[in-house]
Amino acid sequence: MNDPLLAPAIRLTQFSHGGGCGCKIAPSVLRDILADTPFASHMAAAYPDLLVGIEHGDDAAVYKLNDTQAIVATTDFFMPIVDDPFEFGRIAATNALSDVYAMGGRPLFALAIVGMPIGKLPNEIIRQILAGGESVCKQAGIPIAGGHSIDAPEPIYGLVGIGVVDPRRVKQNSGGVAGDHLILGKPLGVGIYSAALKKGLLSADQYAAMIAATTQLNTAGADLAAIDGVHAMTDITGFGLLGHLLEITRASRCAAHVELARLPLLPGVGELAQGGHITGASERNWASYGHEARLAGIADWQRALLTDPQTSGGLLVSCAADARETVLEIFRRHGFAQATEIGRLDAGSNVTIVA
Repeated sequence: MNDPLLAPAIRLTQFSHGGGCGCKIAPSVLRDILADTPFASHMAAAYPDLLVGIEHGDDAAVYKLNDTQAIVATTDFFMPIVDDPFEFGRIAATNALSDVYAMGGRPLFALAIVGMPIGKLPNEIIRQILAGGESVCKQAGIPIAGGHSIDAPEPIYGLVGIGVVDPRRVKQNSGGVAGDHLILGKPLGVGIYSAALKKGLLSADQYAAMIAATTQLNTAGADLAAIDGVHAMTDITGFGLLGHLLEITRASRCAAHVELARLPLLPGVGELAQGGHITGASERNWASYGHEARLAGIADWQRALLTDPQTSGGLLVSCAADARETVLEIFRRHGFAQATEIGRLDAGSNVTIVA
């Protein structure tokens, strides 16, 4: 098997200006684009069975069918974060299905979203990308039932994910309660790793850790949703831990207190961040929402850990104190050995991060 860190004949990342969830539009720009859109203000009244729309930036839409069933629908796609086409497909598919799990749902099937520079990428490379995505869906127990493809200047791959959830068990980012414990399911640092990878400074062990994290399905979500003490849930992606935590605090009308020392990190991420291996998306994230956070004793490189865009990141759970051990046990049972309590929700409206 070839060493994934050696330069392949064709580097997928050379075709794209950004990779993974670092491609996401900056939060402040996205808010400006969506401000005052007609479908934002009239959706709830016009469609009473639409349980979750775009109101709070939740991970997926949820539409009630009956008292025990609701459809979860989401879409996610991006440009390559790694050069290996099969692994790119796996990462993109895992990331897309995460939004179904984050709502407490179980995936039913997927549709592929494919944009490829035809004539520049060999067909075999494109087939490997699709095979990577299919392998993840097979692991999730669902088919890729169709999709759509276009000839595009940059490689784009992702999925539409369709799932089902009991409408009484839907978990949003708006349900947090003051006093809740905050538990994070996966280690942080994927964006920092990707920046180091582009410069040839990521070790083989770190690359393996990156692939393992980004291709681990967030299957714990459905079981977590069944716990009454789980009040809010989201997954950490392109806006970084701080950005998605802010979505919870805004929607839940709470404050948050997080201890930096508790954050689970991929191996060597701190050293890479101190060496300046930080993505442009991390800086855009901070520029978008940094004014909403108070950092106590946090250096710039540590701040980058908070704003680092995660691709296929972990679930962030807000739960009652008496549900804490159950939540951690569910994470462990699903293979999330680094799931960690990182802080709590408080009364108020500020997010405070302490060293």
